[in-house]
Amino acid sequence: MELVNNLDGRLLFAVPKKGRLYESALSLLQGSDIQFHRHNRLDIALCHNLPIALVFLGAADIPTFVGEGRCDLGITGQDQVAETRTAVEEVLTLGFGKCKLQVQVPARGPMKEPKELIGKQVVTSFTHLSREYFRQLEVEAFGAEAVEKNGMKTIMKYVGGSVEAACALGVADGIVDLVESGETMKAAGLAAISTVMETQAVLIRSKTPRNPKLAETIISRINGVITAKRYVLCTYNIPRTLLPRVHEITPGKRAPTITQLEEENWVAVSAMVERKEIADVMDKLEECGAQDILVVQISNSRAGRPITP
Repeated sequence: MELVNNLDGRLLFAVPKKGRLYESALSLLQGSDIQFHRHNRLDIALCHNLPIALVFLGAADIPTFVGEGRCDLGITGQDQVAETRTAVEEVLTLGFGKCKLQVQVPARGPMKEPKELIGKQVVTSFTHLSREYFRQLEVEAFGAEAVEKNGMKTIMKYVGGSVEAACALGVADGIVDLVESGETMKAAGLAAISTVMETQAVLIRSKTPRNPKLAETIISRINGVITAKRYVLCTYNIPRTLLPRVHEITPGKRAPTITQLEEENWVAVSAMVERKEIADVMDKLEECGAQDILVVQISNSRAGRPITP
């Protein structure tokens, strides 16, 4: 009862309690300076430094809790938001938990296209998304009027876990399931024949958060952590006459910072560069005549609020 009473006045933030998003979500919270201690067997943790309570839930349940206003913010997959079809705002894509929701069939079987599953049995944890996908296939094959009149021919069956075993056990002719590396699918003797959607982790917000100002602060912090992971700061010196050559190489996130050096006609340039591109960028800068090229890791970042004239 004491813990429940301590939720009054706190922003409720839903976080995956386990699974593929759990560790990355915790890392994101740590980078955002959301300090907490989660006691064993408790799915609610109070933050020490902010009026926030973390609520640990299954990723599939988070869109519902946020959509109904039970929680104010949440981290879950785009696939779960689309499956539950709840009214939440997708505030930020988080860059982790990337995978594909795919139609899969036995690799040694005769089926090579998803339309070949029409009229057969499909097992999935994503019944709404799968039904919409196969409904469209049936409309293309038979026409909208026939599907509306006679209903769908493809049979959708819900299974909460171990979906990849359904074909081997004779429960289904095909499945619709999330694929990350593809290793589990291959081990189960399955092959992907179509992609229903690509997905990644997202930060979602309730339409009516309890504390809108605090919600915006947390969103800004998380966005700063994501930006810091995505970018590095590249600095270098170059003659001013060569600036037009390097402008396209390091345009910066908004624009590069250019500072006059003590040495005549030389400038220092600082620009944010995507981490994955920095090696190529350094090669190109060197070819253009840049000197003293340095790369600095960014621990955090803030984009800043829009300036009102």
